[in-house]
Amino acid sequence: MDFEKTIDRPVETTGVGLHSGVPVRMRLLPARAGKGIVFSRTDLDGFELPAVAKHIARVSYATSLMRQGVLLSTTEHLLSVFYSLGIDNILVEIDNLEVPILDGSGKPFVELIEQAGIRDLRRPRKYLRVLKTVDVREGKRAIAIHPADHFAITCETDFGHRLVGRQELEMVVTPGRYASDIAPARTFGFEADLERMRDMGLIRGASLENAVCFAPDRILNPEGLRFPDECCRHKVLDLIGDLALLGKPLLGHVVAEYAGHAMHTALVRQILDDPSCYEIVTSEQVTSVLAQAAL
Repeated sequence: MDFEKTIDRPVETTGVGLHSGVPVRMRLLPARAGKGIVFSRTDLDGFELPAVAKHIARVSYATSLMRQGVLLSTTEHLLSVFYSLGIDNILVEIDNLEVPILDGSGKPFVELIEQAGIRDLRRPRKYLRVLKTVDVREGKRAIAIHPADHFAITCETDFGHRLVGRQELEMVVTPGRYASDIAPARTFGFEADLERMRDMGLIRGASLENAVCFAPDRILNPEGLRFPDECCRHKVLDLIGDLALLGKPLLGHVVAEYAGHAMHTALVRQILDDPSCYEIVTSEQVTSVLAQAAL
């Protein structure tokens, strides 16, 4: 039997928001079974924003949540780590409008969870298992999810830059594989886009300490890349964070072709809007089905 999980003890960190540039203090606290992932704006008397699909707000260059006019931005990296490490219930106290970017990857959040420890709660874990293919398409861009009895991702990207090019990654997502192969991949951008994005009020907190930046002929970060395909790996990180808004761990194979936050969250909504395309199961039910299929 697989049980819901939370962290064992509180931990905290500080940083700045990638797009807002504001200073942020964030604490992670254990939560009871059934609580889910909930953000609490301590600067607004502890106003709570559950990390669920109905609170999805803006999803252009980051995924934001909004409830009753209260906004929280750039949630995807932290949610990606919670989801992939199996954290079902946690309270995130945060004193500003954006999750801190830290080094631009999920690695510092993985280290926070390792510092906090993980413990089981006395409630069986339930999964959302996809029963039929669901897809979202827009020209050559597409994202689909297919039935599977595990969580897998295939991601294809092409950013039209000679130092990046077309990249593809396929993997079954497990906590260990995520921590080593996906979490360290950093957010990234292109020097040619910086002025336009700043004019849009974005990336006010960006620096080479928290993002990879590609000039036309070189990588501006002195340390270079962490992976040859770091951009594609980071897109997988983002995708997992957006899928966390389903509210339950997923059993399905997601295939993303040149997709972004808007398409990720459109897929989440499309799944939840059609109850015939999924069922809610326990780990025991999944194990039983797989055992029978093997007979």
